[in-house]
Amino acid sequence: MLDWSDILLRLGAATLACGAIGLNRNLHGKPIGLRTLGLVGLATASVMIFIEPWPNAPGAHPDAASRVIQGILTGIGFLGAGVIVHAAQSKKVHGLTSAAGVWLAACIGIVCGTAQWALAGMTLAFAFAVLVLGGPIERAFHGMIDEDDDDAPPKPPVS
Repeated sequence: MLDWSDILLRLGAATLACGAIGLNRNLHGKPIGLRTLGLVGLATASVMIFIEPWPNAPGAHPDAASRVIQGILTGIGFLGAGVIVHAAQSKKVHGLTSAAGVWLAACIGIVCGTAQWALAGMTLAFAFAVLVLGGPIERAFHGMIDEDDDDAPPKPPVS
């Protein structure tokens, strides 16, 4: 059986880790932030703690964890879909990274809820590497690609 300090550690780690991802999104002017992703992490961690096998639990089912994880990851897609916006004029979709961040926060919450600390730490490190370095790397590659590509935005007229 878990003691309260372990429960507090798991919930706190999930909330802080996922909140940090939300803070990154918010600082970049995205439609999701610290509170939203912190709550996603907290919620998923709490559910994972709840289903952890308790000694002599009546009716405990060995597949409970996998079923809960499947439900979380399926359902969280609806929250992520709420931040995706399609701009008809520019043919661009906005919010995909934030939606992926919602899904990632749920995964980190699950991992923290099961006390897989090394996995949580590595996942968070890779997430921040992608969030911090991904944009500059994408822009650098776009600068190397021919601007005559069909997907490239139109060039402004020269006056």
